Amino acid sequence: MGLTSTTVLALAILAGVLLFAATVWLWPKLSGRTWRAVAGRIGLLLATQLALFSAVGLAANKSFLFYGSWADLFGQETSMGKVVDHSMSSDDIKVVDKQKLDVPGGAKPQVGGQILKVAITGQKSKITSPGYVWLPPEYFQPQHKDQNFPASIVLTGYPGTAENLIKGLDYPMKAFSLSKSGKMKPMILVMLRPTIAPPRDTECVDIPGGPQTETFFAEDLPQAIQSTFRVGKKPQNMGFIGNSTGGYCALKIAAHYPETFGAAAGLSAYYDAPDDPTTGDLFHGDEKLKKRADVLHSIENKKPSGTSFLVTSSEKGEPNLGDTRKFIKKVKGPDRVSSIILDSGGHNFNTWRREIPPMLMWMSGRIQA
Repeated sequence: MGLTSTTVLALAILAGVLLFAATVWLWPKLSGRTWRAVAGRIGLLLATQLALFSAVGLAANKSFLFYGSWADLFGQETSMGKVVDHSMSSDDIKVVDKQKLDVPGGAKPQVGGQILKVAITGQKSKITSPGYVWLPPEYFQPQHKDQNFPASIVLTGYPGTAENLIKGLDYPMKAFSLSKSGKMKPMILVMLRPTIAPPRDTECVDIPGGPQTETFFAEDLPQAIQSTFRVGKKPQNMGFIGNSTGGYCALKIAAHYPETFGAAAGLSAYYDAPDDPTTGDLFHGDEKLKKRADVLHSIENKKPSGTSFLVTSSEKGEPNLGDTRKFIKKVKGPDRVSSIILDSGGHNFNTWRREIPPMLMWMSGRIQA
């Protein structure tokens, strides 16, 4: 039974309920002062607490997919696999597995598209990160064999996994359905997590003496995508999408690299890098680097270039509403800004699932093949 299975969660809840009932039932019998009675009470309380905490943890993990398997949870996940498909690989991107989309006829890529599990290596940053690539059905169809496609980088939040974007947020399925219904153009999606130096939260910053995370996402990754897949090399060919930490990265990097990205969407993005135990010292006293990490400062001082931005928040539930409104006011033409402001919605997958379809349609109208 997998870590994210409903059966495991149900068993944990059942164990908690049974242990609670057993505690109530046996408490009178364990009310004495003998060491056996005391040990019995302690044992029942600890077992009940453990079961309840396990159930809560499993429920949270099932919703947010922090860990995809038991091996992932206990740090025993090793290599991504040994099978390499050289026909779809390049020096920068190695394909290690393929998945079909769960749609009728999905076993044929020209019908259901294809999800590639990949390992991406940055030529400048020397960082290697796992991820997934969604290739739409049109990519494999003979009539489109010489056609380029628009591409968007998609980042999840911290400490999420790239798998969240497929199983939790359904990016490939949403893109497939919207494209099939004519609501968006076919688009390649390159899906990763921002945590490319785990367990550290590097916030897409080039850390002095540390991981060059911004370089990886802003320079290495677009180059890898363009050298491996049929994607153009102009800013109107490339978008950047993310939720939470990923949204912060998307907005910041698009503001810093308008020559690479024509559009960026930040779902529930925040607008400055946090300073906490997960990040460590990101800037090492470099005030210029610290200001560069401030999205509101970056957008205010950005040279206008025609970049399109989409930001999302909610009137009730999201903590970023005030900064989102500040961002909207700071965008200057010919740059453009759009927004999705929900009446209510917290910082969670359910909120982002409501925002992803209109966001993908928006992105489809901003970047092209």
